[in-house]
Amino acid sequence: MPIPLVNSIASWFLKKRFHQIELFLKYPIEVQEELLQSLLQQAKGTEYGKRYDFSSIQSYREYADRVPISQYEDIEPDIERSRCGEANIFWHKPIKWFAKSSGTTNAKSKFIPVSEESLENCHYAASKDLLCMYLNNNPDAQLFVGKGLRLGGSKELYKENGTAFGDLSAILIDNMPFWAEFSSTPSSEISLMADWETKMQAIVDETINENVTSLAGVPSWMLVLLNNVLETTCKKHIFEIWPNLEVYFHGGVSFDPYIDQYNKLFPRENFRYYEIYNASEGFFAIQDRNANKELLLMLDYGIFYEFIPMDSYGTPNERIIPLSEVQVGKNYAIVITTNAGLWRYKIGDTVRFTSINPYRIKVTGRTKHHINAFGEELIIENAEAALKKTMQMTASEIVDYTAAPIFMNGREKGAHEWIIEFKTPPKDVTEFTQLLDRSLQEVNSDYEAKRFNNTTLNAPKIHCGRERLFYDWLKEKDKLGGQHKVPRLSNTRDYLEELLHLNK
Repeated sequence: MPIPLVNSIASWFLKKRFHQIELFLKYPIEVQEELLQSLLQQAKGTEYGKRYDFSSIQSYREYADRVPISQYEDIEPDIERSRCGEANIFWHKPIKWFAKSSGTTNAKSKFIPVSEESLENCHYAASKDLLCMYLNNNPDAQLFVGKGLRLGGSKELYKENGTAFGDLSAILIDNMPFWAEFSSTPSSEISLMADWETKMQAIVDETINENVTSLAGVPSWMLVLLNNVLETTCKKHIFEIWPNLEVYFHGGVSFDPYIDQYNKLFPRENFRYYEIYNASEGFFAIQDRNANKELLLMLDYGIFYEFIPMDSYGTPNERIIPLSEVQVGKNYAIVITTNAGLWRYKIGDTVRFTSINPYRIKVTGRTKHHINAFGEELIIENAEAALKKTMQMTASEIVDYTAAPIFMNGREKGAHEWIIEFKTPPKDVTEFTQLLDRSLQEVNSDYEAKRFNNTTLNAPKIHCGRERLFYDWLKEKDKLGGQHKVPRLSNTRDYLEELLHLNK
């Protein structure tokens, strides 16, 4: 079949899904309520279903009153039983796969259940929807004339007791439909290589001769790959290698610190960036418009959503609300119920709603990744916005960073301490520090109040990290690769002290 015909057929097939998307855009709350009832009915015969009498639950309020909020530590014993082959614990079908979570550098691993339903109706459905929205917005797109370059963090799957665990990307690749292999690069064999550095060069060698039309991966690691591509080919920008490249689908970390570096790699005005929001627990949201960084919350993937306002999070007065009660502009922690047997589960992410008709969000950070040692409530969204502005004012570029508190000592006031690895350092680090401090005050009134006349906080302290500092730090922890991320902000000094030691 001629390639242009394949492109047309695929585009037509994917656009048909848009009519289903329009259903939850028009009736979001009804779709969510019906989905919750469906999940409860499917799992009513499981241990969890009998424990909380799922079969008698008729409303969201009954569900919220009866089933407790959980986090991983609460369900770990049941996860381990399921990994050993026991069935019908929290989902009515056997769980064959467990995504080994690698969202942070914490030593303790999490094993997130991935059911057949979540694989097909969430993760794979989202991949199709992403293309559907992109093609709907860009009728002239020619994605299927070439291949999509996917950069995951996948290693091999480890099998035991009739179940398997590994990176989510390894599970997705292992179960990928046969036709997807023909439209993707690198090959599954290379994608599943265990050694990141060997794999990186293998990806470069295989893909530089392909007709790549799209990219997908975490921005920090994709930059490493693209710079290796340029170094290997001795080219100045990516279009000299892949002239038909038209879009980069990205997620996992904020894109803001990297946008200027990407614009240099892709010096073409009509090049497009599309953001996604997915995790081991599920695929949650997709950018549904060109040149707009708000993400459409996907409401029919088998995930029922609840939210905890961050002003009550972790307090005795913690509140949990359904989607129908969220407000624009407020910061929320996400709680999910899924078609893989997670019931009212805190995933540890925070979002802010930018719209409720339809429901669109921006990812603001992690519940554990913030600095609030002095009541300043600094979240990742604040840090990224301030850094972006400061980089623009100082013509600097960042590779990675992390920050932590300097705790009060006697009469000495507290402060924030940063270690930043620059790709292009500022001419004057003192000026950079002052501008960053000012920008943080502009985006966070609590930080501004604590900094006023040095009332509580002194000016921040910034260290310049050596070249490859964060890369070497992750390598020491065996955490190189696509899904591993540097913790940006922390209320403890653990990460910072390790990096300062490595920076000597």
